[in-house]
Amino acid sequence: MKITCAEALVRCLELEGVELIFGYPGGAILPVYDALINSKIKHILTRHEQGAAHAASGYARTTGKVGVCMTTSGPGATNLVTGLANAYMDSIPLVAITGQVPTSQVGTDAFQEVDITGITIPVTKHNYLVKDPKMLPKILKQAFHIAQTGRPGPVLIDLPKDVAQAEINFNYPQDVELMGYKPTVKGHVAQINQAAKLIMQAERPVIYTGGGIVNANASEELLWLAETIDAPVVSTLMGLGAFPGDHRLFLGMLGLHGIKAANLAVTECDLLITLGARFDDRVTGRISGFAPNAKVIHVDIDPAEISKNVISHMPIVGDTKKVLEALLVRLDKKQNISWNAKVADWKKEFGPRYQAEGEYLKPQHIIEEIHRHTNGKAIMTTDVGQHQMWVAQHYTFTGPRDLVTSGGLGCMGFGLPGAIGAQIGRPNETVVLVTGDGSFQMTLNELSTAAEQGLPLKIFVLNNQRLGMVRQLQEFYCDKRYTAVDFSFVPDFAALARVYGFKGITVKNEEELQKALKETFGETGPVLVDCTIDPEENVLPMVLAGKDINDCVDC
Repeated sequence: MKITCAEALVRCLELEGVELIFGYPGGAILPVYDALINSKIKHILTRHEQGAAHAASGYARTTGKVGVCMTTSGPGATNLVTGLANAYMDSIPLVAITGQVPTSQVGTDAFQEVDITGITIPVTKHNYLVKDPKMLPKILKQAFHIAQTGRPGPVLIDLPKDVAQAEINFNYPQDVELMGYKPTVKGHVAQINQAAKLIMQAERPVIYTGGGIVNANASEELLWLAETIDAPVVSTLMGLGAFPGDHRLFLGMLGLHGIKAANLAVTECDLLITLGARFDDRVTGRISGFAPNAKVIHVDIDPAEISKNVISHMPIVGDTKKVLEALLVRLDKKQNISWNAKVADWKKEFGPRYQAEGEYLKPQHIIEEIHRHTNGKAIMTTDVGQHQMWVAQHYTFTGPRDLVTSGGLGCMGFGLPGAIGAQIGRPNETVVLVTGDGSFQMTLNELSTAAEQGLPLKIFVLNNQRLGMVRQLQEFYCDKRYTAVDFSFVPDFAALARVYGFKGITVKNEEELQKALKETFGETGPVLVDCTIDPEENVLPMVLAGKDINDCVDC
Protein backbone atom coordinates (compact mmCIF):
# COMPACT_ATOMS: atom_id res chain seq x y z
CA MET A 1 0.00 0.00 0.00
CA LYS A 2 1.37 3.37 -0.99
CA ILE A 3 1.51 6.35 1.35
CA THR A 4 2.36 9.99 0.76
CA CYS A 5 5.85 11.31 1.39
CA ALA A 6 4.40 13.43 4.19
CA GLU A 7 3.08 10.30 5.87
CA ALA A 8 6.39 8.55 5.22
CA LEU A 9 8.27 11.41 6.88
CA VAL A 10 6.16 11.06 10.02
CA ARG A 11 6.74 7.30 10.06
CA CYS A 12 10.48 7.88 9.72
CA LEU A 13 10.42 10.22 12.71
CA GLU A 14 8.52 7.63 14.72
CA LEU A 15 11.06 4.93 13.82
CA GLU A 16 13.87 7.28 14.94
CA GLY A 17 12.22 7.49 18.35
CA VAL A 18 11.14 11.11 18.00
CA GLU A 19 8.68 11.98 20.76
CA LEU A 20 8.03 15.62 20.00
CA ILE A 21 8.52 18.35 17.41
CA PHE A 22 8.79 22.09 17.99
CA GLY A 23 7.29 23.97 15.10
CA TYR A 24 5.10 26.50 13.36
CA PRO A 25 2.90 25.52 10.39
CA GLY A 26 2.30 27.17 7.03
CA GLY A 27 1.11 26.42 3.52
CA ALA A 28 4.15 24.65 2.11
CA ILE A 29 4.53 22.28 5.07
CA LEU A 30 0.78 21.66 5.42
CA PRO A 31 0.86 18.05 4.11
CA VAL A 32 3.26 17.04 6.88
CA TYR A 33 1.15 18.70 9.56
CA ASP A 34 -1.90 16.90 8.18
CA ALA A 35 -0.04 13.57 8.41
CA LEU A 36 1.09 14.40 11.95
CA ILE A 37 -2.53 14.24 13.15
CA ASN A 38 -2.45 10.43 13.07
CA SER A 39 0.87 10.18 14.91
CA LYS A 40 1.66 9.89 18.61
CA ILE A 41 4.43 12.45 18.17
CA LYS A 42 3.60 15.56 20.20
CA HIS A 43 3.80 18.91 18.46
CA ILE A 44 4.80 21.98 20.48
CA LEU A 45 3.46 25.12 18.80
CA THR A 46 5.96 27.89 19.54
CA ARG A 47 5.16 31.54 18.92
CA HIS A 48 8.02 32.10 16.49
CA GLU A 49 10.13 29.80 14.32
CA GLN A 50 13.33 30.94 16.02
CA GLY A 51 11.74 29.81 19.27
CA ALA A 52 11.15 26.38 17.72
CA ALA A 53 14.83 25.98 16.82
CA HIS A 54 16.02 27.20 20.24
CA ALA A 55 13.53 24.99 22.08
CA ALA A 56 14.65 21.95 20.06
CA SER A 57 18.22 22.88 20.98
CA GLY A 58 17.37 23.14 24.68
CA TYR A 59 15.70 19.73 24.48
CA ALA A 60 18.74 18.20 22.79
CA ARG A 61 21.21 19.80 25.21
CA THR A 62 19.50 18.42 28.29
CA THR A 63 18.53 14.96 27.00
CA GLY A 64 21.32 14.07 24.58
CA LYS A 65 18.66 13.20 21.99
CA VAL A 66 18.24 14.76 18.56
CA GLY A 67 16.00 17.82 18.71
CA VAL A 68 13.49 18.25 15.88
CA CYS A 69 11.92 21.46 14.62
CA MET A 70 9.66 22.10 11.64
CA THR A 71 8.45 25.19 9.78
CA THR A 72 7.07 26.28 6.47
CA SER A 73 8.92 27.85 3.54
CA GLY A 74 10.16 31.42 3.08
CA PRO A 75 10.12 33.44 6.31
CA GLY A 76 9.35 30.32 8.31
CA ALA A 77 12.57 28.76 7.10
CA THR A 78 14.70 31.90 7.39
CA ASN A 79 13.49 32.43 10.95
CA LEU A 80 15.18 29.13 11.81
CA VAL A 81 18.62 30.31 10.69
CA THR A 82 19.73 31.90 13.98
CA GLY A 83 18.72 28.79 15.89
CA LEU A 84 20.56 26.55 13.42
CA ALA A 85 23.69 28.71 13.64
CA ASN A 86 23.48 28.55 17.42
CA ALA A 87 23.26 24.75 17.37
CA TYR A 88 26.04 24.52 14.79
CA MET A 89 28.46 26.61 16.85
CA ASP A 90 27.75 24.57 20.00
CA SER A 91 27.70 21.13 18.29
CA ILE A 92 24.07 20.35 19.14
CA PRO A 93 22.24 17.56 17.23
CA LEU A 94 19.14 18.92 15.47
CA VAL A 95 17.06 17.91 12.47
CA ALA A 96 15.14 20.82 10.96
CA ILE A 97 12.38 20.18 8.42
CA THR A 98 11.19 23.01 6.21
CA GLY A 99 8.44 23.16 3.64
CA GLN A 100 9.28 24.41 0.15
CA VAL A 101 7.28 25.57 -2.85
CA PRO A 102 6.48 22.87 -5.45
CA THR A 103 9.49 21.76 -7.51
CA SER A 104 8.00 23.31 -10.67
CA GLN A 105 8.15 26.72 -8.93
CA VAL A 106 11.63 26.41 -7.40
CA GLY A 107 13.79 29.20 -8.78
CA THR A 108 10.85 31.34 -9.96
CA ASP A 109 10.69 33.62 -6.90
CA ALA A 110 7.34 32.10 -6.03
CA PHE A 111 5.38 33.23 -3.00
CA GLN A 112 7.31 32.39 0.16
CA GLU A 113 10.19 30.81 -1.75
CA VAL A 114 13.76 31.09 -0.49
CA ASP A 115 16.81 28.96 -1.22
CA ILE A 116 17.04 27.72 2.37
CA THR A 117 19.57 24.99 1.54
CA GLY A 118 21.84 27.63 0.02
CA ILE A 119 21.30 29.99 2.93
CA THR A 120 22.07 27.37 5.59
CA ILE A 121 25.18 25.75 4.06
CA PRO A 122 27.48 27.65 6.47
CA VAL A 123 25.39 26.91 9.58
CA THR A 124 24.41 23.26 9.14
CA LYS A 125 26.45 20.09 9.24
CA HIS A 126 24.61 19.01 6.09
CA ASN A 127 21.37 19.81 4.30
CA TYR A 128 19.07 18.29 1.68
CA LEU A 129 16.58 19.48 -0.91
CA VAL A 130 14.31 16.48 -1.53
CA LYS A 131 13.65 16.16 -5.26
CA ASP A 132 12.90 12.45 -5.62
CA PRO A 133 10.03 11.25 -3.38
CA LYS A 134 11.49 7.73 -3.18
CA MET A 135 14.66 9.14 -1.58
CA LEU A 136 12.89 10.67 1.42
CA PRO A 137 13.21 7.70 3.84
CA LYS A 138 16.91 7.32 3.01
CA ILE A 139 17.45 11.07 3.51
CA LEU A 140 15.72 10.99 6.92
CA LYS A 141 17.87 8.07 8.02
CA GLN A 142 21.03 9.86 6.89
CA ALA A 143 19.99 13.12 8.51
CA PHE A 144 19.59 11.59 11.97
CA HIS A 145 22.83 9.65 11.58
CA ILE A 146 24.80 12.74 10.58
CA ALA A 147 23.23 14.93 13.27
CA GLN A 148 24.21 12.71 16.19
CA THR A 149 27.47 11.04 15.12
CA GLY A 150 30.99 12.44 14.93
CA ARG A 151 30.84 16.06 15.97
CA PRO A 152 27.08 16.60 16.45
CA GLY A 153 25.29 19.36 14.61
CA PRO A 154 22.13 20.49 12.83
CA VAL A 155 20.89 18.95 9.56
CA LEU A 156 18.18 20.57 7.45
CA ILE A 157 15.73 18.80 5.13
CA ASP A 158 13.86 21.03 2.66
CA LEU A 159 10.71 19.33 1.36
CA PRO A 160 8.83 20.74 -1.67
CA LYS A 161 5.07 20.57 -1.33
CA ASP A 162 4.50 18.40 -4.40
CA VAL A 163 7.12 15.92 -3.17
CA ALA A 164 5.37 15.76 0.19
CA GLN A 165 2.10 14.93 -1.58
CA ALA A 166 3.59 12.29 -3.89
CA GLU A 167 2.95 8.62 -3.06
CA ILE A 168 5.69 6.04 -2.49
CA ASN A 169 6.08 2.47 -1.32
CA PHE A 170 7.43 3.01 2.19
CA ASN A 171 10.62 1.25 3.17
CA TYR A 172 12.82 2.65 5.93
CA PRO A 173 16.49 1.59 5.65
CA GLN A 174 18.07 -0.14 8.63
CA ASP A 175 21.62 1.00 8.00
CA VAL A 176 23.42 4.09 6.74
CA GLU A 177 26.29 3.96 4.28
CA LEU A 178 27.83 7.33 3.47
CA MET A 179 31.06 7.01 1.53
CA GLY A 180 32.29 10.51 2.35
CA TYR A 181 31.30 10.50 6.00
CA LYS A 182 33.14 8.16 8.37
CA PRO A 183 34.01 9.90 11.65
CA THR A 184 37.08 8.59 13.46
CA VAL A 185 35.94 7.21 16.81
CA LYS A 186 38.92 5.33 18.18
CA GLY A 187 42.10 7.30 18.73
CA HIS A 188 45.39 6.17 17.20
CA VAL A 189 47.09 3.71 19.58
CA ALA A 190 50.58 5.13 19.09
CA GLN A 191 49.37 8.65 19.81
CA ILE A 192 47.51 7.51 22.94
CA ASN A 193 50.67 5.74 24.12
CA GLN A 194 52.72 8.89 23.59
CA ALA A 195 50.09 11.01 25.37
CA ALA A 196 50.28 8.67 28.36
CA LYS A 197 54.07 9.14 28.50
CA LEU A 198 53.71 12.91 28.39
CA ILE A 199 51.17 12.80 31.21
CA MET A 200 53.34 10.64 33.44
CA GLN A 201 56.35 12.93 32.82
CA ALA A 202 54.50 16.18 33.48
CA GLU A 203 55.09 18.04 36.73
CA ARG A 204 52.49 20.78 36.25
CA PRO A 205 49.61 19.26 34.26
CA VAL A 206 46.24 20.95 33.69
CA ILE A 207 43.16 19.34 32.14
CA TYR A 208 41.22 21.73 29.90
CA THR A 209 37.72 20.50 29.08
CA GLY A 210 34.96 21.62 26.74
CA GLY A 211 31.52 20.69 25.50
CA GLY A 212 32.93 17.62 23.76
CA ILE A 213 33.05 15.88 27.15
CA VAL A 214 29.32 16.51 27.57
CA ASN A 215 28.49 15.37 24.04
CA ALA A 216 30.54 12.19 24.47
CA ASN A 217 29.01 11.41 27.90
CA ALA A 218 32.58 11.18 29.19
CA SER A 219 32.20 12.83 32.60
CA GLU A 220 32.98 9.64 34.51
CA GLU A 221 36.15 9.04 32.53
CA LEU A 222 37.18 12.68 33.02
CA LEU A 223 36.82 12.33 36.79
CA TRP A 224 38.92 9.14 36.75
CA LEU A 225 41.61 10.87 34.72
CA ALA A 226 41.83 13.91 37.00
CA GLU A 227 41.98 11.81 40.16
CA THR A 228 44.43 9.31 38.67
CA ILE A 229 46.98 11.92 37.61
CA ASP A 230 46.08 14.43 40.35
CA ALA A 231 45.67 17.29 37.87
CA PRO A 232 43.61 20.48 38.25
CA VAL A 233 40.71 20.92 35.84
CA VAL A 234 39.55 24.06 34.02
CA SER A 235 36.51 24.31 31.79
CA THR A 236 35.03 26.27 28.95
CA LEU A 237 31.53 27.68 29.32
CA MET A 238 30.11 24.76 27.35
CA GLY A 239 31.99 22.24 29.47
CA LEU A 240 30.67 23.39 32.84
CA GLY A 241 29.13 20.50 34.76
CA ALA A 242 31.16 17.85 32.95
CA PHE A 243 33.47 17.83 35.98
CA PRO A 244 32.00 18.36 39.49
CA GLY A 245 32.27 22.03 40.34
CA ASP A 246 32.68 21.27 44.04
CA HIS A 247 35.65 18.93 43.50
CA ARG A 248 38.97 19.96 45.06
CA LEU A 249 40.69 19.79 41.64
CA PHE A 250 38.22 22.06 39.85
CA LEU A 251 39.31 25.65 39.28
CA GLY A 252 36.37 26.94 37.27
CA MET A 253 35.87 28.48 33.87
CA LEU A 254 38.92 29.90 32.09
CA GLY A 255 39.27 32.67 29.55
CA LEU A 256 37.98 36.19 28.98
CA HIS A 257 35.74 36.22 32.05
CA GLY A 258 37.26 33.12 33.58
CA ILE A 259 38.28 32.61 37.17
CA LYS A 260 41.74 34.07 37.67
CA ALA A 261 43.02 30.91 39.38
CA ALA A 262 42.08 28.89 36.27
CA ASN A 263 43.85 31.34 33.96
CA LEU A 264 46.99 31.35 36.11
CA ALA A 265 47.12 27.54 36.17
CA VAL A 266 46.90 27.34 32.38
CA THR A 267 49.57 29.98 31.99
CA GLU A 268 52.01 28.17 34.32
CA CYS A 269 51.34 24.55 33.36
CA ASP A 270 53.88 22.37 31.54
CA LEU A 271 51.25 20.07 29.98
CA LEU A 272 47.77 21.06 28.80
CA ILE A 273 45.49 18.07 28.31
CA THR A 274 42.72 19.40 26.08
CA LEU A 275 39.56 17.30 25.87
CA GLY A 276 36.68 18.19 23.56
CA ALA A 277 37.51 21.90 23.40
CA ARG A 278 38.47 24.09 20.46
CA PHE A 279 40.73 26.90 21.76
CA ASP A 280 38.26 29.62 20.83
CA ASP A 281 39.18 33.29 21.21
CA ARG A 282 37.12 33.68 24.39
CA VAL A 283 39.37 31.11 26.04
CA THR A 284 42.83 31.86 24.72
CA GLY A 285 43.18 35.62 24.73
CA ARG A 286 46.46 36.45 22.94
CA ILE A 287 47.44 33.13 21.33
CA SER A 288 51.17 33.55 21.87
CA GLY A 289 50.61 34.00 25.59
CA PHE A 290 48.28 31.03 26.03
CA ALA A 291 49.91 28.14 27.94
CA PRO A 292 53.31 29.37 26.69
CA ASN A 293 55.34 26.79 28.63
CA ALA A 294 53.15 23.78 27.94
CA LYS A 295 53.12 20.86 25.60
CA VAL A 296 49.59 20.38 24.30
CA ILE A 297 47.65 17.14 24.04
CA HIS A 298 44.46 17.73 22.04
CA VAL A 299 41.69 15.13 21.89
CA ASP A 300 38.76 15.98 19.62
CA ILE A 301 36.27 14.14 17.42
CA ASP A 302 36.66 16.79 14.71
CA PRO A 303 40.03 16.69 12.92
CA ALA A 304 39.44 20.23 11.63
CA GLU A 305 39.87 21.56 15.18
CA ILE A 306 43.31 20.03 15.70
CA SER A 307 45.99 22.77 15.59
CA LYS A 308 43.46 25.21 14.08
CA ASN A 309 44.14 27.89 16.70
CA VAL A 310 46.79 26.43 19.02
CA ILE A 311 49.45 24.01 17.77
CA SER A 312 49.05 20.54 19.27
CA HIS A 313 52.17 18.56 20.20
CA MET A 314 50.15 15.34 20.51
CA PRO A 315 46.90 15.34 18.49
CA ILE A 316 44.40 12.52 18.98
CA VAL A 317 41.33 12.43 16.75
CA GLY A 318 38.52 10.37 18.22
CA ASP A 319 35.54 10.15 20.50
CA THR A 320 36.62 11.67 23.81
CA LYS A 321 35.05 8.91 25.89
CA LYS A 322 36.71 6.12 23.93
CA VAL A 323 40.06 7.89 23.89
CA LEU A 324 39.93 8.41 27.66
CA GLU A 325 39.01 4.77 28.20
CA ALA A 326 42.07 3.74 26.20
CA LEU A 327 44.28 6.31 27.90
CA LEU A 328 43.32 5.44 31.47
CA VAL A 329 44.56 1.84 31.26
CA ARG A 330 47.97 3.21 30.29
CA LEU A 331 48.33 5.52 33.30
CA ASP A 332 49.63 4.92 36.79
CA LYS A 333 48.49 6.76 39.86
CA LYS A 334 50.57 9.87 40.47
CA GLN A 335 50.65 12.96 42.65
CA ASN A 336 51.69 16.53 41.91
CA ILE A 337 52.04 17.75 45.50
CA SER A 338 53.94 21.01 45.05
CA TRP A 339 52.00 21.97 41.91
CA ASN A 340 48.62 21.33 43.48
CA ALA A 341 49.63 23.22 46.61
CA LYS A 342 50.42 26.25 44.45
CA VAL A 343 47.18 25.88 42.52
CA ALA A 344 45.22 25.54 45.78
CA ASP A 345 46.70 28.84 46.94
CA TRP A 346 45.60 30.50 43.71
CA LYS A 347 42.15 28.99 44.09
CA LYS A 348 41.86 30.39 47.61
CA GLU A 349 43.19 33.83 46.67
CA PHE A 350 41.69 34.25 43.19
CA GLY A 351 38.42 32.32 43.28
CA PRO A 352 35.03 33.84 42.36
CA ARG A 353 34.49 37.06 44.29
CA TYR A 354 32.81 40.46 44.10
CA GLN A 355 32.29 43.65 46.07
CA ALA A 356 29.29 42.92 48.26
CA GLU A 357 28.58 46.51 49.28
CA GLY A 358 26.27 48.88 47.46
CA GLU A 359 22.74 50.22 47.34
CA TYR A 360 21.58 47.65 44.78
CA LEU A 361 21.17 43.90 44.93
CA LYS A 362 24.32 42.21 43.69
CA PRO A 363 23.63 39.90 40.72
CA GLN A 364 26.41 37.55 41.87
CA HIS A 365 24.65 37.22 45.22
CA ILE A 366 21.35 36.45 43.49
CA ILE A 367 23.01 33.59 41.60
CA GLU A 368 24.58 32.23 44.79
CA GLU A 369 21.20 32.34 46.52
CA ILE A 370 19.54 30.51 43.63
CA HIS A 371 22.24 27.85 44.04
CA ARG A 372 21.57 27.63 47.77
CA HIS A 373 17.81 27.31 47.34
CA THR A 374 18.13 24.63 44.63
CA ASN A 375 20.99 22.78 46.37
CA GLY A 376 22.80 23.05 43.04
CA LYS A 377 20.37 20.57 41.47
CA ALA A 378 18.57 22.82 38.98
CA ILE A 379 18.94 22.91 35.22
CA MET A 380 20.23 26.44 34.70
CA THR A 381 19.35 28.17 31.46
CA THR A 382 20.68 31.56 30.46
CA ASP A 383 20.52 34.12 27.74
CA VAL A 384 23.69 35.95 26.70
CA GLY A 385 25.33 38.88 28.43
CA GLN A 386 26.56 39.76 31.88
CA HIS A 387 24.06 37.49 33.61
CA GLN A 388 25.39 34.50 31.62
CA MET A 389 28.91 35.09 32.94
CA TRP A 390 27.68 35.60 36.51
CA VAL A 391 25.92 32.22 36.33
CA ALA A 392 29.09 30.59 34.96
CA GLN A 393 31.17 32.12 37.75
CA HIS A 394 28.87 31.82 40.77
CA TYR A 395 26.66 28.76 40.24
CA THR A 396 28.40 25.49 41.06
CA PHE A 397 27.51 22.86 38.45
CA THR A 398 27.98 19.27 39.56
CA GLY A 399 26.46 17.32 36.66
CA PRO A 400 26.62 17.38 32.86
CA ARG A 401 23.73 18.78 30.79
CA ASP A 402 22.66 21.04 33.66
CA LEU A 403 23.73 24.26 31.91
CA VAL A 404 21.76 25.32 28.84
CA THR A 405 23.28 28.38 27.21
CA SER A 406 24.41 29.83 23.90
CA GLY A 407 28.19 29.56 23.70
CA GLY A 408 29.80 30.07 20.31
CA LEU A 409 27.12 32.24 18.70
CA GLY A 410 26.36 34.24 21.85
CA CYS A 411 22.69 34.46 20.92
CA MET A 412 20.51 36.83 22.92
CA GLY A 413 16.94 35.54 23.06
CA PHE A 414 17.98 31.90 23.37
CA GLY A 415 17.16 31.62 27.07
CA LEU A 416 13.37 31.36 27.29
CA PRO A 417 12.79 28.97 24.36
CA GLY A 418 15.89 27.03 25.46
CA ALA A 419 14.37 26.69 28.92
CA ILE A 420 11.10 25.50 27.40
CA GLY A 421 12.90 22.74 25.54
CA ALA A 422 14.88 21.82 28.65
CA GLN A 423 11.76 21.60 30.82
CA ILE A 424 9.91 19.48 28.27
CA GLY A 425 12.95 17.23 27.92
CA ARG A 426 13.35 16.76 31.69
CA PRO A 427 9.86 17.43 33.03
CA ASN A 428 10.48 16.28 36.60
CA GLU A 429 13.41 18.62 37.27
CA THR A 430 13.61 22.27 38.27
CA VAL A 431 14.47 24.50 35.34
CA VAL A 432 15.68 28.01 36.15
CA LEU A 433 16.13 30.71 33.53
CA VAL A 434 18.44 33.58 34.39
CA THR A 435 18.08 36.33 31.81
CA GLY A 436 18.64 40.03 31.33
CA ASP A 437 16.09 42.69 30.51
CA GLY A 438 17.62 43.04 27.02
CA SER A 439 17.74 39.35 26.12
CA PHE A 440 14.35 38.59 27.63
CA GLN A 441 12.57 41.13 25.45
CA MET A 442 13.83 39.41 22.31
CA THR A 443 11.74 36.24 22.75
CA LEU A 444 9.36 36.90 25.64
CA ASN A 445 6.48 35.97 23.32
CA GLU A 446 7.41 32.36 24.17
CA LEU A 447 5.91 32.92 27.62
CA SER A 448 2.71 32.00 25.81
CA THR A 449 4.20 28.65 24.76
CA ALA A 450 5.36 27.95 28.31
CA ALA A 451 1.93 28.80 29.69
CA GLU A 452 0.12 26.69 27.09
CA GLN A 453 2.32 23.70 27.91
CA GLY A 454 1.88 24.19 31.67
CA LEU A 455 5.61 24.43 32.30
CA PRO A 456 6.70 25.38 35.85
CA LEU A 457 9.65 27.54 34.77
CA LYS A 458 11.39 29.73 37.34
CA ILE A 459 12.58 32.91 35.62
CA PHE A 460 14.90 35.51 37.14
CA VAL A 461 15.29 38.73 35.16
CA LEU A 462 18.45 40.59 36.21
CA ASN A 463 17.15 44.01 35.34
CA ASN A 464 19.62 46.88 35.00
CA GLN A 465 17.66 48.72 32.28
CA ARG A 466 20.75 48.39 30.13
CA LEU A 467 22.41 46.26 27.54
CA GLY A 468 24.83 45.50 30.34
CA MET A 469 27.63 43.72 28.51
CA VAL A 470 27.70 46.24 25.68
CA ARG A 471 27.75 49.06 28.24
CA GLN A 472 30.69 47.34 29.96
CA LEU A 473 32.56 47.09 26.65
CA GLN A 474 31.93 50.77 25.99
CA GLU A 475 33.30 51.56 29.46
CA PHE A 476 36.59 49.80 28.71
CA TYR A 477 36.99 50.37 24.97
CA CYS A 478 35.11 53.61 24.25
CA ASP A 479 36.23 55.71 27.24
CA LYS A 480 32.72 55.51 28.72
CA ARG A 481 31.10 57.05 25.66
CA TYR A 482 27.81 55.21 26.06
CA THR A 483 25.45 54.95 23.13
CA ALA A 484 22.40 52.80 22.37
CA VAL A 485 22.70 50.79 25.59
CA ASP A 486 20.17 52.49 27.91
CA PHE A 487 16.52 51.51 27.88
CA SER A 488 14.48 54.60 28.65
CA PHE A 489 11.50 52.27 28.96
CA VAL A 490 11.21 48.68 30.11
CA PRO A 491 7.91 47.00 30.88
CA ASP A 492 6.87 45.84 34.31
CA PHE A 493 8.08 42.28 33.81
CA ALA A 494 6.27 40.94 36.87
CA ALA A 495 2.96 42.39 35.69
CA LEU A 496 3.60 41.10 32.18
CA ALA A 497 4.28 37.63 33.56
CA ARG A 498 0.96 37.67 35.39
CA VAL A 499 -0.81 38.32 32.08
CA TYR A 500 0.66 35.04 30.85
CA GLY A 501 -0.43 33.13 33.97
CA PHE A 502 2.89 33.25 35.82
CA LYS A 503 3.29 34.43 39.36
CA GLY A 504 5.10 37.75 39.00
CA ILE A 505 7.34 39.15 41.75
CA THR A 506 9.45 42.33 41.84
CA VAL A 507 12.44 42.55 44.18
CA LYS A 508 14.70 45.51 44.97
CA ASN A 509 16.40 44.59 48.24
CA GLU A 510 17.67 41.62 50.23
CA GLU A 511 14.51 41.14 52.27
CA GLU A 512 12.35 41.04 49.15
CA LEU A 513 14.82 38.69 47.48
CA GLN A 514 14.71 36.13 50.29
CA LYS A 515 10.93 36.22 50.36
CA ALA A 516 10.79 35.83 46.57
CA LEU A 517 13.21 32.90 46.57
CA LYS A 518 11.16 31.09 49.18
CA GLU A 519 7.96 31.69 47.20
CA THR A 520 9.53 30.78 43.87
CA PHE A 521 10.97 27.43 44.87
CA GLY A 522 7.99 26.59 47.03
CA GLU A 523 5.65 27.13 44.09
CA THR A 524 4.71 24.24 41.79
CA GLY A 525 3.74 26.57 38.95
CA PRO A 526 5.65 29.10 36.85
CA VAL A 527 7.19 32.15 38.50
CA LEU A 528 9.00 35.23 37.18
CA VAL A 529 11.12 37.34 39.52
CA ASP A 530 12.14 40.79 38.29
CA CYS A 531 15.34 41.75 40.14
CA THR A 532 16.58 45.34 40.07
CA ILE A 533 20.38 45.34 39.94
CA ASP A 534 23.12 47.96 39.70
CA PRO A 535 23.29 49.36 36.13
CA GLU A 536 27.04 49.96 36.56
CA GLU A 537 27.94 46.45 37.78
CA ASN A 538 30.65 44.78 35.69
CA VAL A 539 31.58 41.18 35.04
CA LEU A 540 35.07 40.69 36.48
CA PRO A 541 37.69 39.38 35.95
CA MET A 542 37.98 40.63 32.38
CA VAL A 543 40.84 40.04 29.96
CA LEU A 544 41.15 43.00 27.63
CA ALA A 545 41.69 42.55 23.90
CA GLY A 546 45.27 41.66 23.01
CA LYS A 547 46.19 40.65 26.57
CA ASP A 548 47.26 37.29 27.96
CA ILE A 549 44.67 35.50 30.06
CA ASN A 550 46.74 35.91 33.23
CA ASP A 551 46.71 39.70 32.70
CA CYS A 552 43.17 40.64 33.64
CA VAL A 553 41.18 43.49 35.11
CA ASP A 554 40.27 41.98 38.45
CA CYS A 555 37.64 42.82 41.03
